[in-house]
Order: sequence, then structure tokens, then C-alpha cells
Amino acid sequence: MKDFVEELQWRGMIHDVMPETQEHLMQQMRAGYVGFDPTADSLHIGNLVPIMLLAHFQRCGHKPVALVGGATGMIGDPSGKSSERNLLDEKTLRHNQECVKNQLAQFLDFTSGKENQAVMVNNYDWMKEFSFLDFIRDVGKHITVNYMMAKDSVKNRLSGESADGMSFTEFTYQLVQGYDFLHLYKNLDCSLQMGGSDQWGNITTGTELIRRIEGGKGYALTCPLITKSDGSKFGKSEGGNVWLDAKRTSPYKFYQYWLNTGDEDAEKYIKIFTFLDKNTIDELVLEHKKAPHLRLLQKRLAQEVTVTIHGTEAYEKAVSASMVLFGKSTSEDLKKLDSQTFLDIFEGVPQAVISKEKIQNGLDVIAALAQETGFLKSNGEARRALKENSISVNKQKVKEGFLISKNELINDKYVLLQRGKKNYFIIVAE
Repeated sequence: MKDFVEELQWRGMIHDVMPETQEHLMQQMRAGYVGFDPTADSLHIGNLVPIMLLAHFQRCGHKPVALVGGATGMIGDPSGKSSERNLLDEKTLRHNQECVKNQLAQFLDFTSGKENQAVMVNNYDWMKEFSFLDFIRDVGKHITVNYMMAKDSVKNRLSGESADGMSFTEFTYQLVQGYDFLHLYKNLDCSLQMGGSDQWGNITTGTELIRRIEGGKGYALTCPLITKSDGSKFGKSEGGNVWLDAKRTSPYKFYQYWLNTGDEDAEKYIKIFTFLDKNTIDELVLEHKKAPHLRLLQKRLAQEVTVTIHGTEAYEKAVSASMVLFGKSTSEDLKKLDSQTFLDIFEGVPQAVISKEKIQNGLDVIAALAQETGFLKSNGEARRALKENSISVNKQKVKEGFLISKNELINDKYVLLQRGKKNYFIIVAE
């Protein structure tokens, strides 16, 4: 057995841990679980910390249980939220569950047949037949309202600025999550629940139910909530998510997100979001501090996370795409880009639509720069820029008299105009 708690400690991934958890895990293989919210068909980088908890748990010889909250997803967790979330139907939740499992399979072994093979469960499967009367009789009577009111997630909502307060539905959330832990304890011998530090109250309600109903002992471990530079939650559902699904966040944008991390955050993130060992990370940090401008930490962080999520080929394409904007690239490099990556790279660059027919017949570069697009103010300015050798079409310098033809179309649709180093314009041929 590898020491799971020790592994998390040097990585800075422990916020709270129940006494004796470390000893409990070192005795033999244990089952531990993390709950995932199935309200979207993709996880996002805010979910990476609990995913990494499960992945390290399995690598240390234990059995990870990924719980999809089909039932709790229909209620909504009040922790860290200022308002109640929209509720989803069962068909949508089942679809989302499959998508989530496919993403978790990039980190966890679900198929090897080993004793510590990961399993996925959905709490809707055991909650859907549970009547309200049975629940309040068999579960509710074991936990007092005083106990539930003392939880930070409840206190914060009741004393917050929201005039709506907190619905009974959300108030009961901790009981439902607590019952999940009890159910897994009884049926899968699952003795540990993990999550973000905002889940401590919900998790300990589960350990309390295990103690009061089964006379057993459950353990709890939480990791710190990763914050953005403005102090807000990292990757949570209030907006600006970086998704693990390539359709929602392209591999290029995903790669750029990690590449643009600040030095202090990169040193923290490389421990949390990669499987690199301590010696490798310590050496990388030392190398980075010798020459911070080379951004060695950020490059390795971006490589490790992008390869894990999207694969080596997507990572290499993202690196090539980055060179298009920041390095010396050619027309051929541009033409290798798919449409989505091209538009991601040049996001915010002004565009003009020109009929494809004009380009197929050959569009004079002066017309393309001025009257057809408005990129430059006049034909005279276009001629001066061409004489100064400051105009490029698809990264290649051009002279007066150049005709833009169908050969210049990127993905049969785009032409990139450029003046100097930083002024870009996109022609969209339709």
C-alpha cells in the first residue's frame, strides 16, 4: 500500500481530514467515493481536483467509487451557491452520466478486472423507490434539525443577502447525500468520502448516519477549493468554465488556459493537476526559477493536463496552433488548422464576408485590404503599406498586384490578412 494521505499532503491537496483516516487507509485496500454533479454532459476543470483525488486513491492501491448524483442533481446542492439551480429530467441525467463516465475513464481504470477497479454508481438508482415517508422515518429521525442548522452551507444561506432564503428541498440535501454514504458503506464497504472543502458538512452528516444507524465508522477527507486570481471559485458553474469536452472548450483554448497561468499558480497547479512525482516537480520548479521567462513550468503543466484530457495528437496541434500566433509560422502551418482552432486563435479579430466567387476569380490585394473589407481606410493606404512590405496574406509577405485566389483559402473558407506584427483581419468567403 502507498500512503494516500502523505501523497496528497505534499501536493497541497488536503484541507480537512478526519482523525485516524491515514491509519485506516494503510491497513488494507479501502473503497472511497467522490460525488459528481451530472447537470451538464461534461465535467470542467473545477472537477479536476476531485477526479485527481480518486485517481491518486486508485494509484495508492484503493478502490475508487465515482458517484453520479442523479437524485441529488434533481435537488441541487446549496453549498457555495446563492440561488437554487434548475432541475433536470431523468433522460438528460442518464445521458450526462454516460458522458461523465467516459471522461473519468481517462483517469480511472474501470475495465482491468483488478480488485481495485473503479466503479460508477448513480444515487438515483437507490433513491427513486424510496418514499418520502420511508425516508423521514428511516433516515430523518436520526439527525436533529439543530445538527443540520449548524452546517455552514445552511447557515450561510439563511444569513445571506438572498431574500429567498433556502427551500426545504435544499435544506434536505445534506440528508440525501448523507444517506448516499450510508448506502455505499452498507453495500460496497465504502468507508471514505472525499470532496471539496465546501462539502465537509455534507460528508460529516454521512459519517454521523453511519455511526447512528449502523454503529460503524466512516471517514472524511476534503481538498482546498482552488481559487482564480480574483478569489472566485475555480471552474464552477457561475460562468467562464473551461470544459473537458473538446466540443465545449477546444484543445487549443484548453492548452492556452494552462499555458497562461501565473508563476505562483503554476507551481501550485503542477502538483495538483499532474501525476508527476515530487523529484520531477522540484527540479522543474528550480529550473523555472533560473529562467522564468522561458515559462518551463507553464509549458510542462499545459502539456501534462492537455495530453491527459485530449491526447498527444491534440496537444501537438495546440502547440503548433500557438506558434501560428506567437512564433514564425508559414502559410502551410495555417492551412493545417481546423476551422474551430483557426477561429479560436484569432478570436476577436475583425472579419468581413466576401463572396467566394470573387476570390475564385482572383481578388486584387488592394481591393481586399480596403474597399472590400475596410481593414485599411483607402486604396492609397493599402498601396503605401504594400510598398513598406508590411502586408501579409496567410503569413506570407505580398506585393502590389497580388491576387487572392481559392488557393489561399484556409479550410475552403478563410483568408488571414495582416499588417505589421499585430494587426489582423479575416476574410470569410461564402
